[in-house]
Amino acid sequence: MSRPITYVGYTKDIKKRLELHNSSKGAKFTRGRNWKIIYKKSYKNKSIAMKNEYLLKMNRSLRNKIKNDYLNKNENFNFITL
Repeated sequence: MSRPITYVGYTKDIKKRLELHNSSKGAKFTRGRNWKIIYKKSYKNKSIAMKNEYLLKMNRSLRNKIKNDYLNKNENFNFITL
């Protein structure tokens, strides 16, 4: 089995964003996959959220830690999203 793919993104409406991704209407990268939310965090404003989104995208070790924590708890899944 290949390693799960992760996606990091900002949204005001996480439920709607997940529905878009899972219906192949989201970003081109997300099409054709079954996404699950494994980590989410709220911020006071968009500026702080976007800065933290960038840091998470660039910090592969933190991203892998979140992914591996999920993998260790859930053996039966296909793809994941952040």
